[in-house]
Amino acid sequence: MPELTMYQVDAFTSELFRGNPAAVLVLEDWLPVATMQNIASENNLAETAFVRPNGCGFDLRWFTPVHEVEFCGHATLATSHVLVHELGTKGQLVFETRVGTLRVDPKDTGYQLDFPSFPPETVTDIPAPLRASFGSGPIEAFRNFENMFVELANEQAVIDFIPDLAEIVKLQGQGLVVTAKGNEHDFVSRYFAPFAGIPEDPVTGSTHATLVPYWAEKLAKTKLSAFQRSSRGGHLLCELKGDRVLITGQAVTFMKAQIYLP
Repeated sequence: MPELTMYQVDAFTSELFRGNPAAVLVLEDWLPVATMQNIASENNLAETAFVRPNGCGFDLRWFTPVHEVEFCGHATLATSHVLVHELGTKGQLVFETRVGTLRVDPKDTGYQLDFPSFPPETVTDIPAPLRASFGSGPIEAFRNFENMFVELANEQAVIDFIPDLAEIVKLQGQGLVVTAKGNEHDFVSRYFAPFAGIPEDPVTGSTHATLVPYWAEKLAKTKLSAFQRSSRGGHLLCELKGDRVLITGQAVTFMKAQIYLP
C-alpha cells in the first residue's frame, strides 16, 4: 500500500486547539482528483491542502470534505508552515493557484500572506433565503465571487448570530459572512459554508481578501486588526496594499501521520 506523510496544522493561532485546523500533503505530483477528494472527505476538516513543487515554486490545491475550492487562506498558511517549519524550506514561498499567484513570507511574527484583493460588490437587497435570519438588523450587504457578506450592528450581534444553514445552502454555492466593527479589533466576522460541508469555518483567510478592502474604506485606514469570532477564534493582522491584501498569522503543528492508500 502506498504511504504518504500528512500534517495537521492549526492556522491563525500560536496555540493548539485554537484557530483553524487544516491537513497538508506535500506531493511529488498530483494524485487522481478522486483520491485527493477521498482523503479530504476522510479527514473531514474544513480544508485539506495538496502541494507539489513546479520548478520555480509550488502548485497548491485545496479540498473541502465535499469538493475542490477556488481559494483558501488558512490552508495556505498551514502549507507554508509545513514547508518552512517541518521541511526546512527557505525564503519566500510562491504558490500557483486557481486565483493566481500567492506569495508567503516567513516573518518573526508569523507568516505574511500576499493575496489578491477582491473588492466588495454592493448588493441592493439581501437574497430571499436569508431575509428571515436578519429581520431589520443588517446595515449593509455585499458580495464577491464566492460569498455573500452582511454587516451587522455591532460585535455582539455577530457573536449572537444564529445561522439558518438550510437557507444558506440555497445561496447557489455561496457561503455567508457576517461582520461588524470590533470592540478590541478593527472588525470581527464569522463564516458559514454548509454547501461545502463546513457549517462554520473557524478562521477564514480568503474572506479577508474582501473584508479588508471593505473595512479599510469604511474605517479610513489600511492596516487593520481582525478577529474571527468562532468558538475556536483566530487573529489576523491585515493590510490593504494597492490591489493586494497582506494577512499575517501564526500556525502550530498538531500532528504528523502516515496515511495508507489503496
